[in-house]
Amino acid sequence: MSGRKKRVTAGFVIAVIVIAAAAVFAVFFAEKAHRQFLLATHPIQYPEYVEKYASEYGLDKYVIYAFIKTESGFDPEAVSDTGARGLMQLMEPTFDWVKFRLGDGEEIVFDDMFDPETNIRYGAYIADYLIDRFGSIDTAAAAYFSGVGEVSGWLENSEYSADGVHLDNIPSKNCAHYVNKINTALSVYKELYADERTD
Repeated sequence: MSGRKKRVTAGFVIAVIVIAAAAVFAVFFAEKAHRQFLLATHPIQYPEYVEKYASEYGLDKYVIYAFIKTESGFDPEAVSDTGARGLMQLMEPTFDWVKFRLGDGEEIVFDDMFDPETNIRYGAYIADYLIDRFGSIDTAAAAYFSGVGEVSGWLENSEYSADGVHLDNIPSKNCAHYVNKINTALSVYKELYADERTD
């Protein structure tokens, strides 16, 4: 009788070990599959242009990648319903403003927003300008989406901003969703690539 109990107990222990090992392997492969999914959906594309203009404007390169991922999914030919173009989805009035600020000549036209380098140059400039102006990624992203005037108005309203600097509440659901997407993409990029050498 005691021998049978020992055999049952030993069999139970072995079963528990096998199940635990299977669970560990399942978690490992699930994490690996999730990482592969994130790598596929958050690629590093156009690094020569991203790093060039991140350096030129003193901007975190992962911020640029987050904007490109969110705006166009890395499609240089993307056109929005409102007419925004290219990787970082610039509207024509914004293009004209950046062109004036950069002192570009007549050879640069709105169609050049389909050129990856030109689009990243212009998009990175406006992203850096907005971060400098508003002091945070959240508010800069909100302004990138809804416009400087709209966001400035929200900051002046105590219902949306307690200190006139940070947005405590974004009244536009679409804008709030956009800001969340930018922050999520930025976090993923930093988690995936921050420890990798790019030189």
